[in-house]
Amino acid sequence: MKKKLLFLGDSVTDAGRDFAVGNDLGKGYVKFIAEQMKEQDVEILNRGVSANRVADLHRRIETDAIELAPDVVTILIGINDTWFSFSRWEDTSVTAFKEVYRVILTRIKAETNAEIVLMEPFVLPYPEDRKAWRGDLDPKIGAVRELAAEFGATLIPLDGLMNALAVKHGPTYLAEDGVHPTKAGHEAIASIWLEFTK
Repeated sequence: MKKKLLFLGDSVTDAGRDFAVGNDLGKGYVKFIAEQMKEQDVEILNRGVSANRVADLHRRIETDAIELAPDVVTILIGINDTWFSFSRWEDTSVTAFKEVYRVILTRIKAETNAEIVLMEPFVLPYPEDRKAWRGDLDPKIGAVRELAAEFGATLIPLDGLMNALAVKHGPTYLAEDGVHPTKAGHEAIASIWLEFTK
């Protein structure tokens, strides 16, 4: 039986996938991972949904995760919890963020027994106002790290790694708005994921 790999998240994972097509992988890192793993006996599912926060992911966890009975679940969520606190004045405390995320992970662990891979949400320092987001995002990244330890998950320190690449190549090479990856940014995330899940 094929090993089922499920990717959950927001627009970074969604990456323009066609919801009308049964299992469209989008145009981002999930597609690049699938291309790299095409010789392996795996089924890859993308259930990223643009603009999602942890609360949105929690609302759809039954249909988009539990019912799919995955063997490995990768989650990249959290940047919109920060973004909306700046653009819509919708504040998400780190306590609420962590508790909702914990409920998601508890259900996945209990009802699928899948391996869990947590990727840190990230923001790059461009445009200038993104730098102000760090005060909100950094504690949420800390929460993801704590949850990874709590649930025995693989942690991918994506924020640090993407920012290191941004120092080398410039932030717009990886994400023109500091959040949504370019093709190079998606390729970098795919490469990082493959490295950490060997």
